[in-house]
Amino acid sequence: MAKDKRFKKVYTQSMGTVEIWVDKETGVNYLYMQRGYGGGLTVLLDKDGKPVITPVKE
Repeated sequence: MAKDKRFKKVYTQSMGTVEIWVDKETGVNYLYMQRGYGGGLTVLLDKDGKPVITPVKE
C-alpha cells in the first residue's frame, strides 16, 4: 500500500452516504453518493459547469 494516498475526503454528510473527495495531484473535486445497493462518483461542477478545483500544495 502506498504511503501517500492520492485522494483525500474533505466532506461527509450522513444522509445515506454523501462525500466529497479531492485528488491531491490535480485538485479536482469528486462527489460520491451511496444509497442502499447503488452508488456513484462524478466530478463536482461549479455554476458554470466547470470542475471544482482545490489548489494543490506542492
